[in-house]
Amino acid sequence: MGVSIKCQYGLRALFELGRRWGQGLVRIPEIARVQMIPERFLENILNQLRQGGFVESRRGRGGGFMLARPPSGITVEELISFLDGQIYHLNCDGEQPVHPCPLRGGCVFMPLWKEARAALTNVYRSKTLQDLIDLDNLPRLPDYNI
Repeated sequence: MGVSIKCQYGLRALFELGRRWGQGLVRIPEIARVQMIPERFLENILNQLRQGGFVESRRGRGGGFMLARPPSGITVEELISFLDGQIYHLNCDGEQPVHPCPLRGGCVFMPLWKEARAALTNVYRSKTLQDLIDLDNLPRLPDYNI
């Protein structure tokens, strides 16, 4: 039900590239530093994202990564589905469940799980990288130690 650390790193990397949309290529060490992502993981994630059509890259001196399309055209749901697979997977549901449930067809909880999955999917689908970038540009409130 959660989002994997790999997916969180992928979201943060794309967020950083989205913040720099139109400014050219960004090198891995810079993305890693700003978003506090270990470089060794980031390189693998960015290569996977390149294969998925989320980013473009150039090798060599002056090389780096950039988004393959505008941040307004990439949803959080699209990225999570690409990196983590199905959102809110139910092990007891579907044609070939991982753990067949003896209550199949009579489980009072199944409608609840399906409603939660639909709500979560709708939230992720309704948010783009641009939405997150716009939120990041809001004035910050001071941190108070209460």
